[in-house]
Amino acid sequence: MHLGLSNLFIALVVTSACWGQGAAKVKELYTKYEYRIPMRDGKRLFTSVYVPKDDSEPNPILMSRTPYTVSPYGVDKYKTDVGPSAEFGKLGKYIFVYQDVRGKNMSEGEFINMTPHKPNKAPLDVDESSDTYDTIEWLVKNIPNNNGRVGTWGISYPGFYTAAGMIDAHPAHKAASPQAPITDWFTGDDFHRNGALFLPHAFNFLIGFGKPRPEPIVPKAGVGFDHGTPDGYKFFLNMGPLYNANEKYYKNEISFWNDMMTHGTYDEFWQTRNLRPHLKGIKPAVMTVGGWFDAENLYGALNVYRNVERTSPGTQNILVMGPWRHGGWARDTGEKLGDVSFNSKTAEFYRQNIELPFFDFHLRGKGEMKLPEAYVFETGTNVWKKYDAWPPKGSKQASLYLQAGGKLSFTAPKESTEVFDEYVSDPAKPVPFINSIAVGMTVEYMLDDQRFASSRPDVLVYQTEALEEDVTMAGPLRPELFVSTTGTDSDWIVKLIDVYPDDFEIMEPDVRGRNTPKKTPMNGYQELIRGEVFRGKFRNSFSNPEPFVPGKVTPVAYDMNDINHTFRRGHRIMMQIQSSWFPLVDRNPQKFTDIYTAKESDFIKATQHVYRGGGKATQIKVTLK
Repeated sequence: MHLGLSNLFIALVVTSACWGQGAAKVKELYTKYEYRIPMRDGKRLFTSVYVPKDDSEPNPILMSRTPYTVSPYGVDKYKTDVGPSAEFGKLGKYIFVYQDVRGKNMSEGEFINMTPHKPNKAPLDVDESSDTYDTIEWLVKNIPNNNGRVGTWGISYPGFYTAAGMIDAHPAHKAASPQAPITDWFTGDDFHRNGALFLPHAFNFLIGFGKPRPEPIVPKAGVGFDHGTPDGYKFFLNMGPLYNANEKYYKNEISFWNDMMTHGTYDEFWQTRNLRPHLKGIKPAVMTVGGWFDAENLYGALNVYRNVERTSPGTQNILVMGPWRHGGWARDTGEKLGDVSFNSKTAEFYRQNIELPFFDFHLRGKGEMKLPEAYVFETGTNVWKKYDAWPPKGSKQASLYLQAGGKLSFTAPKESTEVFDEYVSDPAKPVPFINSIAVGMTVEYMLDDQRFASSRPDVLVYQTEALEEDVTMAGPLRPELFVSTTGTDSDWIVKLIDVYPDDFEIMEPDVRGRNTPKKTPMNGYQELIRGEVFRGKFRNSFSNPEPFVPGKVTPVAYDMNDINHTFRRGHRIMMQIQSSWFPLVDRNPQKFTDIYTAKESDFIKATQHVYRGGGKATQIKVTLK
């Protein structure tokens, strides 16, 4: 079976025909030019420019820089859509710029993944901030009829280039929208979560994207990697320990995979690729966009907003979060994801009422800036909320505690002794992350039904009674676990789940237009609201891992990404705890070792204890609104 490109790649290089204007319409409204724009070190970056044919007034420039492709190449070949959405393209009032970043496709220079930012540059030093600055400098001086105002935008990896380009910005750079931006590939984005490798995502992406490109070349469509099976659980389990990826498939041809395998801790290699410390003194207006169910860069969106808010108090800094998968705001209707419906076209609303007005105001001087500090969708009730701060002002902290008999409650347990629940974690039979067959990380896994996991003996399950009133959580989550293991390392996965009533009904219009109940698999559905892994050896430091002492009660606490969800009256709140989530997360041998060089003999069963009393009350801290 051929996978093709990973979700991360597809999200950026494929434009759905239903949203595109069509190449003929783009050609009718725009004239395309191609340039090789010189950077301060002499390297030239390939850049496509779409100039409106209507020159009745000066137009702003809206630019996206990408490591994927600015295709099609050739001045007579046009994109089927231009701009962040068709709402922009059909106006004919923006100059759209697309650039191959340094070292990719038709641009000169060396490509470096997550280019480290250089805060104190020598005259010829370059990074993504300087390349953005030099490009803008050239554009405003050389593209006729521009109004001297430039905006930038990009989703995922291009979101990283947008965020990096906001630093030490050019004076003409007036607005930026980093959307699902990558910020840190070890602690929270894409390839790692809290030090644990997101295996299929990293493997499937890098086997195509990671191949070397020694010189500028027009990229060719690839056929994708042949897994030989549609079953990713089977494929990655049969692959065995991680070193087999190189032995069997990569053949040492993917340099970044090699880098990952030799940097198993948060060392200088990863620390220099952390963009967050450099997001300070930001001058352009910023609108960071993310999806509550973005399987790739939810962490990046929340943390770009958070860091700009903290370090750039004079900057307009807006957060937009919707009920979307990775990039879904740009090309879907946003009405549903997987089995879960949101009852309105949330993505269309965003494109028309949030994204276009933001850029129109800052780049064209049109309209009024009526956007709030945080424009966030509240799942559960399925309504847009406007806040003047995120998390909302007036929010309060509370904890959900594990109780005897699989109960979960906002009241601390009464046990005075160190009582615990236990399970056996076996790396040879890891808990699957979905109840279906897929070769990669599915876009729906972040809200999939968890009933299949509830029935496994290696998953602990706790839930509240049916709620007597709505409970809204708006902000971050923090599990605080007290655990022990018979091994010397372990992963700890915590999942927060919305359990639907057994008599749950969806009302849909019948042929006469009357609302009638519809039978649905949502009866008793266990919707994942947030789930996250933590690699236990990093509990005190990502840079200096520590083994567990077998049998010793040990605290493990970590932050999970924010939510904005209402658990409705009649629903239940569930918490699941487990030690594997395969193949989404690579297998932990449960023996303290370098997992990237671990042998099959290193993988052992471990008995896990999770404590819920005697001053060691496992809980998840939540933010209530």
